[in-house]
Amino acid sequence: MDFTSPTFLVVIGLIFTALVFDFLNGFHDAANSIATVVSTRVLSPGQAVLWAAFFNFVAAFGFGVGVAKTIGAGMIDIKAVDSRVIFAGLLGAIAWNVITWVFGLPTSSSHALIGGYGGSAVAKAGFGVIIPSGWTKTLLFIVLSPVIGMILGACLMSLTLWIFRGTKPSRVDKYFRRLQLLSAAMFSLGHGTNDAQKTMGIIAGVLFTAGYLKSFDIPFWVVLMAHAAIGLGTLSGGWRIVRTMGQKITALRPVGGFSAETAGAISIIGAAWGGIPVSTTHTITGAIIGVGATRRVTAVKWGVTRRIVWAWIITIPAAAFMAAVTYRLIR
Repeated sequence: MDFTSPTFLVVIGLIFTALVFDFLNGFHDAANSIATVVSTRVLSPGQAVLWAAFFNFVAAFGFGVGVAKTIGAGMIDIKAVDSRVIFAGLLGAIAWNVITWVFGLPTSSSHALIGGYGGSAVAKAGFGVIIPSGWTKTLLFIVLSPVIGMILGACLMSLTLWIFRGTKPSRVDKYFRRLQLLSAAMFSLGHGTNDAQKTMGIIAGVLFTAGYLKSFDIPFWVVLMAHAAIGLGTLSGGWRIVRTMGQKITALRPVGGFSAETAGAISIIGAAWGGIPVSTTHTITGAIIGVGATRRVTAVKWGVTRRIVWAWIITIPAAAFMAAVTYRLIR
């Protein structure tokens, strides 16, 4: 292998850019993993990011690479992909993540990446590069993932309140302050496995199109790098979004935080096993809404929720537009 060849240097540059996105994914989405456990005061912000980052990385060792294969070769015809398509797609996703972080909006890094990758590929080769089956399930779960999270969150909260209906609130809080450590770990596992796999798919696409992989597989060193990058991003924390997720949507107590995180974890890990790239942001937001609605509908601040939903709706087209413009500029 020639370490000074232009192809090798381009591959290294693209892998670095993908890992920058992965780091920003963790940074941007840290609020998803820690907002509930911080807002209920079970952990301090510093303790929470360490807890989440650790389980983001541990997720490398047990959940497969189904999502990575969907992103890398199941949504865009890999034959139409080159280094400029990947680079422009990553830049579009990174730009959207930074913009939404500045405004404190918990949008989906996953859908920013999907939009960016699709936008740059379409800019190069037209809509014929789109693989409908991959996009159908992804777009379907933009709607389903928060709904599933909301239903599971409401059901778990209602069941828990019924089970502990005769117990003093102070004792319930004591139990669930401990249990929330477990639910926060489960959610961070889900966040790590689903979101890191998206970057793995992009890196595998880089290696495959450059001829370094004979078939579209995910080497284990790529798995480790992706999980390390997202873990470090989570460790850095996306503090602007924590307040929106943990306080502005609805007020949470430990029992509510446990229910929301458990609902989110079940939804995300289930999707990862099915190879479906879902948004951890959408899922945990839906779960928090479901938990809040069990008290009363007015416990949810629907004005904040509407603002978040609008940000969700425009994420894929906005990232796609930015990536398409970037591709036109660098081609």
